[in-house]
Amino acid sequence: MAVLQLEDGTTYSDICAIASQLAILNIEVDRLLTKKNPAVQEILIQDILSLTEKQQILAVFNSKFEQLKRTSGCQWCDLKVLHPGSPQIYPLMTQSDRTHTHTDAEVLHVLAGECVFGFVYPNGSQVQLMLQAEEYIKVPPNTEHWFYLTPLLYLKAVQYYTTAQGWVPQYTNRKLKIRN
Repeated sequence: MAVLQLEDGTTYSDICAIASQLAILNIEVDRLLTKKNPAVQEILIQDILSLTEKQQILAVFNSKFEQLKRTSGCQWCDLKVLHPGSPQIYPLMTQSDRTHTHTDAEVLHVLAGECVFGFVYPNGSQVQLMLQAEEYIKVPPNTEHWFYLTPLLYLKAVQYYTTAQGWVPQYTNRKLKIRN
């Protein structure tokens, strides 16, 4: 269940209330309930996935990808697989948890595990949003934010891309006021 925490400690767990709070930044957040497919669930509980298993997972979510191609110009998608032994964990933990922007939208559909996005409102206040399985977020281009994994260090999520260059972070070096 998504949880949004404001800088003053106020929290929201209703997805509609969260979407309302993030609307000022044009961030889309929603629950994307999926049919419980036992084969998919069995793959998602594994730490390491083969290329074939990743392709099986992506095939299940192809309709969302086709929709994002039409509505957002997404060109490709990938399955992010993170766990304590992942080689990508350290770079992610040392780069994404700093305030930054991207020239393209950042679109993520969490399938398993959890992660946190933080955002800076136009007035400088900050909020952070924890996402869990079956939750989706679309962060518009040039939105100041940060990202990190929860202490579980576990995430499987479909990422959608428009261009490779669009996901390169442009660091803003803003001091974080909120972080759990």
